[in-house]
Amino acid sequence: MAEKTEDDLLFKEIEEDLRQDQLTKLFKAYGGYGLIAAVSLVVGVAGYQGWKTWDAKVRREGGERFAAAMALANANNTDEALRSFAAIAAGGRAGYAMLARFQEARITAGRGDAAGAAKAYRALADDASLDPIYRALATILGVIQELDMPAADLKAAAERLQPLTADTSPWRWSAREAAALVAWRAGDAAKTEALLTALAADQQGPPGVRARAREMLSILGK
Repeated sequence: MAEKTEDDLLFKEIEEDLRQDQLTKLFKAYGGYGLIAAVSLVVGVAGYQGWKTWDAKVRREGGERFAAAMALANANNTDEALRSFAAIAAGGRAGYAMLARFQEARITAGRGDAAGAAKAYRALADDASLDPIYRALATILGVIQELDMPAADLKAAAERLQPLTADTSPWRWSAREAAALVAWRAGDAAKTEALLTALAADQQGPPGVRARAREMLSILGK
């Protein structure tokens, strides 16, 4: 067999970098933002019984403030949106305040500030006043942002995800998907393939997760 040249090795490294970039972009495009939508729905459903007892005027005003901030974000007026969400996070009702903090982190990530977004998600994950389901979500979203950080501690990221991959975890499929990206970023091709293959074959998992796992495997040439 011919000995590999330096050019061969260089092109192999470039190809692997491109694949990693594709994997990360795929999950961020269809996974991370989908989770934000999911948590909005979960908050709305889980909190309904408590929220329906609030004063109608207070609830309406809180909803209007949040909707106005979302409109700013959707219009790419990120500076104003961040200020609005920060105000809601500081003085809004608990449900809206938490959602505002998630939106602050999301916008920060969208502006390319992975370190800032990771820090914001870590603050949510470490907030003992929040329900564990939302802290778990923040952990997953924070790890995704850490993948873009040059000095990412991949071992620590994998350890934070580990409990969330258990069969009893409501976020297990998303956590396993994120764990696959961490494994790929760490250069563990075998673990990456094993996690993605299991996700693609798991008929109990969300269709979107299974489809992304198959697409990621295709990117990897599996």
